[in-house]
Amino acid sequence: MSERLKALADAGVSIWLDDLSRERIETGNLADLVKDKHVVGVTTNPTIFAGAVSDGERYDDQVRDLVAADTPLDRVIFELTTEDVRNACDVLAPVAEQTADDGRVSIEVEPALANDTEGTLASARALWQAVDRPNALIKIPATQEGLPAITAAVAEGISVNVTLIFSVERYRAVMDAYLTGLEQAREAGLDLSTIRSVASFFVSRVDGEVDKRLEALGTDEALALRGKAAVANARVAYAAYAEVEASQRWQQLAEVGARPQRPLWASTGVKNPDYPDTLYVTDLVVADTVNTMPEKTLEAVADHGEVTGDQVTGTGEEAQAVLDAVVAAGVDWQDVMSVLEDEGVEKFKTSWTELEETVEQQMEKARA
Repeated sequence: MSERLKALADAGVSIWLDDLSRERIETGNLADLVKDKHVVGVTTNPTIFAGAVSDGERYDDQVRDLVAADTPLDRVIFELTTEDVRNACDVLAPVAEQTADDGRVSIEVEPALANDTEGTLASARALWQAVDRPNALIKIPATQEGLPAITAAVAEGISVNVTLIFSVERYRAVMDAYLTGLEQAREAGLDLSTIRSVASFFVSRVDGEVDKRLEALGTDEALALRGKAAVANARVAYAAYAEVEASQRWQQLAEVGARPQRPLWASTGVKNPDYPDTLYVTDLVVADTVNTMPEKTLEAVADHGEVTGDQVTGTGEEAQAVLDAVVAAGVDWQDVMSVLEDEGVEKFKTSWTELEETVEQQMEKARA
């Protein structure tokens, strides 16, 4: 039992694992992480599934059966991934029963639909029905076209993980989409207490893009700001969340059972070896948030993460000053946010192609 991870959980941070495989489920590894490492949720993406399917033989029988039934590629992917998420939901069901908002497992709509509202909603419905577990979360990207799909999904009682959020401006739109969905669900007579949501605010990629631009500027002022934008951006986002939580609009929903859409710090693996490998965990400690970590980051925090209480509440103004300084140094902040979203969607699509290719190889093997 890691004392450092316990300290993080005691500070109110829900530790979710950014990884899943049939091997983790069937060997009891996921259950062990829940028991020993304070893991209370799981997030997935197509790259994670591609790695899982290509590694080992635990998918072979299911692939063979699906191939024998002449199942097309996209349906094979759907069946493999929803089965893993359903089974992971079952592993985490006791956590979901014992806590208000944890014990959740996320699965993503097809990335090619990121700019297609109706397609995204149809994909979200299909995944929600197939997984058929109340502790599932359907990942919908926070693109302009994704926002109405978020509202519509929540209005139907589908629990949602909104992903690919980079800018505070877009995050505000995401919170509005969630509240609008809850309001519509309330009007339809749904039990709001059954709906859950997190808003996945991406962290490390912000430093990756901003640092590159600061280094290109090369001034002392610019170079001094490296490694500071991502945490500052997340802290400003948290201030926006706190503002919405205090609003009368939210209070009216909470009174009839609605649960908050917690901020989830995503992309928390540190890309720059010059920075502490626990940076995007220890510097973003604040109660009622989620931090989803790749296993490498989870192990780093367990080994040497310094958890020293709330690092976020009340830091909004100071964090905004950092972002203002980045702009003053010559970085086009709007362009950074636009580039990150476009790249994020492209990365999702690339990872989906990777998953398709991996599953296709397994299907070829099954036919041989």
